[in-house]
Amino acid sequence: MAERIASEALAERVCDGDLRAMARLITRTEGGERECRDALAALYRRTGRAHVVGITGVPGAGKSSLVSELARTVRGSGRRVAVIAIDPSSPFSGGAILGDRIRMSELVSDPGVFIRSMATRGSLGGLARPALDAVDVLDAGGFDVVLIETVGVGQDEVDVVRAAHTTVVVNAPGLGDDIQAIKAGILEIADVHVVSKADRPDANRTVRELKSMLMMSMPEGPDAWHVPVIPTSTEEGSGFDELLAALDRHREHLNRTGEIDTRRRRIASTRVVKIAEEIVRDSFLRAHPERIDAMLERVVERELDPHGAALELLDTVKERIRYDE
Repeated sequence: MAERIASEALAERVCDGDLRAMARLITRTEGGERECRDALAALYRRTGRAHVVGITGVPGAGKSSLVSELARTVRGSGRRVAVIAIDPSSPFSGGAILGDRIRMSELVSDPGVFIRSMATRGSLGGLARPALDAVDVLDAGGFDVVLIETVGVGQDEVDVVRAAHTTVVVNAPGLGDDIQAIKAGILEIADVHVVSKADRPDANRTVRELKSMLMMSMPEGPDAWHVPVIPTSTEEGSGFDELLAALDRHREHLNRTGEIDTRRRRIASTRVVKIAEEIVRDSFLRAHPERIDAMLERVVERELDPHGAALELLDTVKERIRYDE
């Protein structure tokens, strides 16, 4: 059996661009291994260069095909690109079940491309918490662009906007009531709108409707960003140069206006809160079950209200909340 490599040694290899070391460290991050925390902390200090792009949209919009073609376009520009594809978790194994690495297999042989599927593992918002640790690994490993593809959004599933510098929302013609995009909050979170499957005859109508909706809330001022609507077709291979150009323009806009600092602060806030929630939840699971059962029985018997029980629970577990446990 091969000797296990310490995470600190893997981190050093990551900074040298070792793809295998990146894959191993991301796996340990997904597994919640505490041994890799110091390595991740060291890598975090060497991040901040990659452009993180979140790609979301309703299921069936063609996100995976778009991500594959966009990754190929980024690579064609001479930049290294990584893809983190967030998949629904298997109810049996907890692992990713869609297998985007298989769908994008033609890109895997390129050393300038890194593709990783990651299960949501029950995470709300369509985004797995370890995905942001994986972004750090890939950023420190020298990738210029990191694409995060979510599982697909719903009414509240817009976490990607709090994890990326630029958010791309993918729409497809013929998916139903177009106004649903507004109801789900999708219109507001996009920095770039994409209409996929633009080779279909009804695509132009979707493009016009999106542009009309955006015109009603067009921001004003010299530093305002006007959200573009870009039709793409993976069948024809069209629109992806325009999409990459829009992403580059948005990054330039963020840097020029200073908005990039606001977004980095938002990402940091999201990460800190998610990690804190995870620590509290884990501590809850490790707390004395007999004390919790007794407390829950008091709630059932109306001797204690749920809010009071929550405060009591926090008192029970707070001594167990230790970063080094």
